[in-house]
Amino acid sequence: MGDVAMTVPVVNGLLKQNPNLKVTVLTRQFFTPMFAQLPNVHVYEADVKGKHKGVAGLFKLYKELRAMQVTAVADLHNVLRSNILKQFFKFSGIPFVQIDKGRADKKALTASKNKVFKQLKTTQQRYISVFSKLGFPIQLDDSCALAKEKLSDTALALLPKEPKKWIGIAPFAAFEGKTYPLPLMEKVVSQFNEANTYTIILFGGGDKEKEVLGNWEQTYSNCVSVVKKLSFTEELSLISNLDVMLAMDSGNAHLSAMFAVPTITLWGVTHPFAGFYPFAQQSTNALLANRENYPLIPTSVYGNKFPPGYEKTMETILADDVVKKILEVVG
Repeated sequence: MGDVAMTVPVVNGLLKQNPNLKVTVLTRQFFTPMFAQLPNVHVYEADVKGKHKGVAGLFKLYKELRAMQVTAVADLHNVLRSNILKQFFKFSGIPFVQIDKGRADKKALTASKNKVFKQLKTTQQRYISVFSKLGFPIQLDDSCALAKEKLSDTALALLPKEPKKWIGIAPFAAFEGKTYPLPLMEKVVSQFNEANTYTIILFGGGDKEKEVLGNWEQTYSNCVSVVKKLSFTEELSLISNLDVMLAMDSGNAHLSAMFAVPTITLWGVTHPFAGFYPFAQQSTNALLANRENYPLIPTSVYGNKFPPGYEKTMETILADDVVKKILEVVG
């Protein structure tokens, strides 16, 4: 989801600077609401578990795309399925440019020996390079963010009526190595709850997350969990209205950033140098684990790998520092 969210400002910039273009985004149907604000954008579902499964299914997908009379293909994913599609498009003569993911540089950045610790190209810069090779250079800036959206009646019914500032907190990530310990996150929640001047809106996805955040909602009077209470469209609209978002190196950070919401991110065994920093956010909004204590950071690009002894990297980010940063950003 984060990868798709990072494409949104880039596609928005592409269309702002080329208003006569028509763009078809090939992705999961679930992600369609991300592109709702963009003119001339049509989302086409890649049903890779159904009719587009396997090589035969991808050939069917290729024929469907050819029937739409596309004139160029920007592959922003560069995985096995898109490489197969590329082979089909070769016979059509349609330009097909793929993203350079910088795999060698990322391998050097995450190496345990002879680590090359330096800032790599951002994912957005890599996306822009693809469009540039197709003849569409893009100037990416803050104007490429999405506008704030109107809240649904369902979302309004969940939220208190008092005029408090809204702090979004998304405390989970796909892997343990980049998830802030829940006791420390609860300490952050508790401090803002006691202030009684903020509404803390909790975001998550699965059943476990629903249970944890539901318990926080019951414990802290200024907390509202929206897990499984809103559609994805409604959740995006709510995110667009936040005063600040606190998230991990995860999809929620990119969702808030694409609306230009000030986004604070917590980083454990991953690092912004890998290029996945949220769009148009100040570098000071990233709170990083202590590399003096854990010099092998980043140990992986996605947070799924770390050596023994690196289980507690996140604990070097103090809860009081997280609170201080949120106060600094939200005023």
